[in-house]
Amino acid sequence: MVVTKPIAPPLPELTPAQELALLCRCLFAEGYDDHLAGHITYKQPDGTFLVNPFGLTWDEVTASDIMSMDADGNEIGGRWTITPAITLHVELHRARTDIAVAIHNHSRWGTVWADIGRAPEIYDQTGALYHGGVAVYDEYWGTVDDAGNARAVAKAIGEANVGLLANHGVVVLGEDIEQAYLRAMSFEWRCRQAWRIAAAGGGVPMNRDAARTYGDFFNTHPFTGLFAAMARRELRRDASVLN
Repeated sequence: MVVTKPIAPPLPELTPAQELALLCRCLFAEGYDDHLAGHITYKQPDGTFLVNPFGLTWDEVTASDIMSMDADGNEIGGRWTITPAITLHVELHRARTDIAVAIHNHSRWGTVWADIGRAPEIYDQTGALYHGGVAVYDEYWGTVDDAGNARAVAKAIGEANVGLLANHGVVVLGEDIEQAYLRAMSFEWRCRQAWRIAAAGGGVPMNRDAARTYGDFFNTHPFTGLFAAMARRELRRDASVLN
């Protein structure tokens, strides 16, 4: 009989709210940390959405802080408030019924490239974990609580799963929490490495075919254990995230 060993200690069984709170903590550690900016929506089987509250930084969110809303962005549960900028997520989910998680923040390195107005090259394996399309929305007409502006962003992103919003920030989309984390982490890493390499005088991008093959694999296969490992790190730092 073949016995398959676990690759690492398993996470406790998580509720959707606990998953979202852990995603907030994990992404804060990756650089998604612009003060009170940023929102994540997580579609549930009944068509409602979980969302992090406005007014709490991502490194202090716990499961009991998570809010719920309907498909039009109306609050239906929770003890805090939802950002007016949730209009962006409403339009993203309407346009992309294939995704369950939508992330928006002004990440440290992704926002640099959003302000430049182009996606950086891929220079290494971790940066190639996401090799899909990167849309660039090169106009800034104000905050995305305006429905017209939010619809324009959603249209510009199209079928891409990462978007750069000029003079604003980053959007990352995923089919589940684990995929969304991988894409958000990988793209932020890619943006940071590209800037550092440019500052060092330039370098040679990763072979395009190799990067595509690597990224295509993880577009259809989960990175086993990745989100769990990062979640365990956050639990070691502060186990109250599950409360």
